[in-house]
Amino acid sequence: MPETVETKNLKKTKKVQIKEMFAILLSSKIAMVGLVIVLFWVFVALFAPLLTPYTPYEQDWKAPNQGPSAEHILGTDELGRDLWTRLIYGARVVLVVLPVSENISLPGGTAIWGVVVALFIGATLGLIGGYKGGWIDEVVMRLLDAMMAIPVILLYLIIVVAIGASAVNVVIAISIVGVPGIARLVRSLTLDIKTREYIRAAETRGESAWFIMFVEILPNTRGPIIIDAMLRIGYAIFAMGTLGFLGLGMPPPSPDWGSMVAKGRAFILTGNPYAALWPSLAIASLVVGLNLLADGIREESMRYQ
Repeated sequence: MPETVETKNLKKTKKVQIKEMFAILLSSKIAMVGLVIVLFWVFVALFAPLLTPYTPYEQDWKAPNQGPSAEHILGTDELGRDLWTRLIYGARVVLVVLPVSENISLPGGTAIWGVVVALFIGATLGLIGGYKGGWIDEVVMRLLDAMMAIPVILLYLIIVVAIGASAVNVVIAISIVGVPGIARLVRSLTLDIKTREYIRAAETRGESAWFIMFVEILPNTRGPIIIDAMLRIGYAIFAMGTLGFLGLGMPPPSPDWGSMVAKGRAFILTGNPYAALWPSLAIASLVVGLNLLADGIREESMRYQ
């Protein structure tokens, strides 16, 4: 079946948008630095089995709490487990939607899944509140305002303590905490976009409210939403580290960075800081990389407006 003129024009428009996106990314030094950092962690997470001869649970009882060496380039923890191995498999826990290891049934990409679920729920609530308005908007926004009034870390603790510490429950906690901010962002964008002429044209054609919200309005909010999602992944990684440090993160023996810091800090004063140092640097670098990437894209995007 031959392509219609509208289909061809749509493809051309998408190609132009992709080129503009890459142009914005490449023109920002800040964004490129952040992208390099993020891609490094994505790379080591994807190819973790090829980058180390060990597994994240393999113990060397002859070499506990050792510093960097030829056998263990970043040293070992209190059980003799290779820190480089646990670090790169820990990146899977955070970023990559792959099983952490064949030996344990933990899902990967916990931060990603949490933000994706929050985006879906938050965007839906924001679209409904912004487009419908009236009492629906008031009820939804007041409930979300009440959630935002609670400090973020305290809200994480309340949720995880209430439903228990597990990989799935950490995803649920990240999703619940992220929904209010995303909903308010999408609502504010919807209030602006719904006054545009093409929305009026869609209403005149008799399109349903759901069609207008998800086909006409939502695609035009993707820029700010993508930038916000990058920042939220960084916040989610930091929250996962905090929960792991408090013993409310992934169940052991998961190579969770926060749990690694919590266990490693007990050996700092004994002259073995590596078990706490490397995962701390990993959390900091990944969060900084995501923030730089989002900030760089946002700054360059404003120049094109």
